[in-house]
Amino acid sequence: MAILLVAAGTTVGWRWWHNRPPYGPKALGATATLRLVDQATADTAMSPVNAEHADDGDQIFLGRVAWVRPPGIKDDGSFRVVILDKRTRRMPGFISVTSPRPDDVGAGSDGALDIAEKRYPWLQGIGTRHINGLFWNAGAAITVSSVDASPVTFVTVLHPASPDTPPEHLVATAPTAVSDLLVALINVGPDGQVYWAQRLLN
Repeated sequence: MAILLVAAGTTVGWRWWHNRPPYGPKALGATATLRLVDQATADTAMSPVNAEHADDGDQIFLGRVAWVRPPGIKDDGSFRVVILDKRTRRMPGFISVTSPRPDDVGAGSDGALDIAEKRYPWLQGIGTRHINGLFWNAGAAITVSSVDASPVTFVTVLHPASPDTPPEHLVATAPTAVSDLLVALINVGPDGQVYWAQRLLN
């Protein structure tokens, strides 16, 4: 019995240490901006990365998330930047992203989004959806693999909704106001553990 109690205590202690963030969101001082722009403005902001081309009826959103590296930390974690339509609880389907360290940024989805969604109700919609017996995630988030990759600049083009879109492929659509789009920063540890999420905009 004593051995079992020691083992249980050791496991709990390890989990606490493993999931303990090396710093909190206040240490980064992160900020976010988001605005509607035209194609020329988006192309200039993203150069030399190509921004998605918008057609008639589409909306182009240009955003920027910036933070300051906390002193004395190891760069052994990563971030997810989430853009979420608060009305539909859907993310954009595609995001163009760049930074001063372009190799450290990209777009996609992973298990960290599922963990964050379960922990933070205001992030409902960023995780995997269970539809017709299968798991789907049509939306994209920004992945940042280094704390030194700030500022992160991104462009996403929202297209008008199509009634023919199957439920597993539903993403954020136009028309959307800037105030409808939530921007959040999620801090993820080296083993995929979610340290914290911070709502930066809206």
